[in-house]
Amino acid sequence: MQRNSKYNAKKTIFKGIKFDSQKEAQRYGELLLMEKGKLITNIKLQPKYELQEKYRKNGKGIRAICYIADFEYLDLKTNKLVIEDVKSDYTRKNPLYKVKKKMFEYKYKELEIKEII
Repeated sequence: MQRNSKYNAKKTIFKGIKFDSQKEAQRYGELLLMEKGKLITNIKLQPKYELQEKYRKNGKGIRAICYIADFEYLDLKTNKLVIEDVKSDYTRKNPLYKVKKKMFEYKYKELEIKEII
């Protein structure tokens, strides 16, 4: 029996890639079509952004805090880097996501997270 995630999303495999939800896999398909139509380029899956670097305190190593988006690509019309996160209404209200989004926006002022609902 396949277990659903804590947000009740069903893991999906599309083009040999495992996605956390059907909605995320569907969005990847849309991005591939946009890339084929020369609207976007350089699609990256699960790009990682460091929000706070790792450090040591009292001899103990403290891990970095990172935000992992669903997709990153270059919009050829605007020539801007787009960071996308596929969200449900429930995951948008997640307190950890809200904090990481604020940290991302503070550190990467030139970038913006585009939420795909």
